[in-house]
Amino acid sequence: MKSFWNNYKSSIVLLGAILLGGIVGVTMGEKAVVLKPIGELFLNLLFMTLVPLVFFSVTSAIANMGGGMNRLGKILKSIVIVFLGTALVAAVIGLVGVLLMNPTKGLDTSLFKDIIASANDSSATEKVGLLQQIVNTFTVNDFSLLLSRSNMLQLIVFSILFGIGTLMAGESGKSIAKFVQSGSAVMMKVINIIMMAAPIGLGCYFANVIGELGSQLLSGYLRVTILYLILTAVIYFGLFTLYAFIAGGKDGIKAFWSNAVSPTVTSLATCSSAASIPVNLDATKKMGVPEDIAETVIPLGANVHKDGSVVTGVLKIAFLLGLLGTNMNTIPMMLAILGVAFINGAVMGAIPGGGFMSEMLIVSAFGIDPALLPIIVVIGTILDAPATLLNSTENTVCAMLVARLVEGKDWLKNKINN
Repeated sequence: MKSFWNNYKSSIVLLGAILLGGIVGVTMGEKAVVLKPIGELFLNLLFMTLVPLVFFSVTSAIANMGGGMNRLGKILKSIVIVFLGTALVAAVIGLVGVLLMNPTKGLDTSLFKDIIASANDSSATEKVGLLQQIVNTFTVNDFSLLLSRSNMLQLIVFSILFGIGTLMAGESGKSIAKFVQSGSAVMMKVINIIMMAAPIGLGCYFANVIGELGSQLLSGYLRVTILYLILTAVIYFGLFTLYAFIAGGKDGIKAFWSNAVSPTVTSLATCSSAASIPVNLDATKKMGVPEDIAETVIPLGANVHKDGSVVTGVLKIAFLLGLLGTNMNTIPMMLAILGVAFINGAVMGAIPGGGFMSEMLIVSAFGIDPALLPIIVVIGTILDAPATLLNSTENTVCAMLVARLVEGKDWLKNKINN
């Protein structure tokens, strides 16, 4: 019992603080906003570390990579295979879910009249061409813009290039490689210091979130919420376990679930994949994933790998089509739902401001009146926490899958034996 407490003490305390925060939020309602500054203080401390953490972690992982460019290429190829494969599986599971349990069945559409009537042009955004959007997604026009967490993907691109340049420099780049490696180690210590305040900070933040959303949930969204929670449970417990088994057999399952609590709790409490990066990095390394793989997969996955958003996209589409009485049981319609949902999570999630753009993609792809856009905006808000859980926590088990592809089937056994 003592050993159990020593191993899981921090996770249990953190989970207890989150539950307490939820109870406080339900009890106080909107008055829980008084706790918001405490939660924001903690999150801001985390956000302050993100730019140097990502830069040092990604650059160090590549610059100090054993095997040079060949290993880097193998890791990146494996990441693409794992990310695209898991996103497709998530989209299929979401589609099966809405076909088995139509979230709009028996729904009183009058509940949405006020929302529909409130739609206006205030949510419009600047129209940007496809090629220009690609440019904006991966680059910025000034180095200083890389120092903002809103440009995290662009920072990762720069860090990858900087790491490759350091690696290619050979002997001349060794001092830089050592510097970024030291920087990565220091930043992880800084994160450990900040996480000491996690129970109080996350508890207060979660209390405010529950207090704000509790009074806003409309009965019309109950079915879609229940369905999403069911799908979340299937993916989280079933699919993640399967992925862990594929990655490392029974040892893989044990390694994953022994370290999954902290990433899970942090993602649920913060509703932010970015804020979960430090915790995910720490947990993934404890799972036995090599540092260069962990420090590449986790920051990159936080920006471009969002399977929870893929499933959310399926439900948003099904909800709108259900309200309009559209038949979703045809093969062309199923393929269209899968395709748009896949783009919604696997591509649009990487774009700055991609949340709103993904919702615009849904209504435009299916020729739906933009006046219905606020309906799926509300759905996105309600499902934010479980979606972030899938978006963020899955990156840890994906890192295990990448390690399996890069290191071979016995990667975890070799790690344990060593």
